[in-house]
Amino acid sequence: MALTAQVKDELARVPLEKVSARKAEIAATLRFAGGLHIVSGRIVIEAELDTAAAARRLRLFIQETYGLASEIIVVSGGALKKGNRYVVRVVKEGESLARQTGLLDHRGRPVRGLPPHVVGGAIEDTVAAWRGAFLAHGSLTEPGRSSALEVTSPGPEAALALVGAARRLGVSAKSREVRGVDRVVIRDGDSIANLLTRLGAHDSVLAWEEKRTRREVRGTANRLANFDDANLRRSARAAVAAGARVARAFEILGDDVPDHLREAGELRLAHRDASLEELGKMAEPVLTKDAVAGRIRRLLATADKRAEELGIPDTEAGINQELLDDD
Repeated sequence: MALTAQVKDELARVPLEKVSARKAEIAATLRFAGGLHIVSGRIVIEAELDTAAAARRLRLFIQETYGLASEIIVVSGGALKKGNRYVVRVVKEGESLARQTGLLDHRGRPVRGLPPHVVGGAIEDTVAAWRGAFLAHGSLTEPGRSSALEVTSPGPEAALALVGAARRLGVSAKSREVRGVDRVVIRDGDSIANLLTRLGAHDSVLAWEEKRTRREVRGTANRLANFDDANLRRSARAAVAAGARVARAFEILGDDVPDHLREAGELRLAHRDASLEELGKMAEPVLTKDAVAGRIRRLLATADKRAEELGIPDTEAGINQELLDDD
């Protein structure tokens, strides 16, 4: 998860001065990283983040934007979750923060998706909301067949809201449920690069694109190598089969073979792995590969016609599966 850590570290340092954008990032971070809890009849907000930088950013924004105090609690990693976790907790003014950020509606009910001011805000606010969601529960995998940018969502409503926010940014994202957990997923490489650039992770985009390009070049080289290898195997099998048919043709025709056809057939038998072009260079005088192919084809056709007249197996009878096996 080195790429994820790199992206989050960079996003946690993106400057953000616009108040509405800060509010959108705070709301999205709290929505995707934590929840509202009732403790001794009081609403407490907790947001669990996996980087200290993201936790400090959230705490600073809450203080500067809403003037509310919070604390950071470090939770040591265990068997299920490796590495430390950082919980930003607002106790005394938890209900006030929940109402101001839109996590509670005017009737005091929890908002299941994203607050209206985030969903309908300016483009800067939409970008900030996506940044907050990724800092809260995002991940970026290495480029490849299964490469993806994902954000784990607290529920389907929040996932759909994030999909809509991506659409406003010109990015195609999908919401899906995996083993009971809602996720927002982006798989297209260009879309991933576009979104990361919009969020401000410029250095991470360069690193991700470099790995992506390197993998694509390596994949192309492997496909070409496999293609060439397959062609070589097919050519080798065809040459072996032709050699077996030529040997059967000599059995059928005996001494009744024209000299120019016999020469081509004998070259085929003597050099079973050689290409037609190579056989032509060995002939005296030198022949083109088409001339060699034509002579071998006439030799086989003559033998097959004789076999039909005699009522015996033709040149195809000289081929068996063992000759065609790769080994």
